[in-house]
Amino acid sequence: MKHTISILVENHAGVLSRISGLFSRRGFNIDSLAVGETDDPLISRITIVADGDEHTAQQLEKQLNKLIDTIKVKTLAPDELISRELQLIKINANPQQRSEIITICDIMNAKIIDITVSTLTVEISDTTQELARFGEMVRPYGIKEIVRTGVIALQKGADGLRKL
Repeated sequence: MKHTISILVENHAGVLSRISGLFSRRGFNIDSLAVGETDDPLISRITIVADGDEHTAQQLEKQLNKLIDTIKVKTLAPDELISRELQLIKINANPQQRSEIITICDIMNAKIIDITVSTLTVEISDTTQELARFGEMVRPYGIKEIVRTGVIALQKGADGLRKL
């Protein structure tokens, strides 16, 4: 089962290394990792998506809370989170195919950010599932390059993960 874990940490060198080391020691593979400053430059938010059973996830959350630089940890249930991922994808696009690809981009709310004689580079931000769907739709044209960010997520509703 996939688990999305949101961690507030002090913004210091070495924090990410300690957190990833904890995952490694527990045999918990990281599928996605995103780190960024919050509204407070002294605090960063780490969003990790990992695969594992419920017991391992609970143990991991307890261990993360024990790390000195950790401020707060929360595992977000799939029905209580809003998540997005960014993808840049360079697609083969000869002049005959270009209008078809542009139509797919319009339908999927993707933005064309670069165009050459033979390629279109597209930016799309959506859920992981929608990015996969977009990839399947443009794959027949030929994907030259693709890069994705890690998943970022927030808890739905008025509650949130904040420093106390």
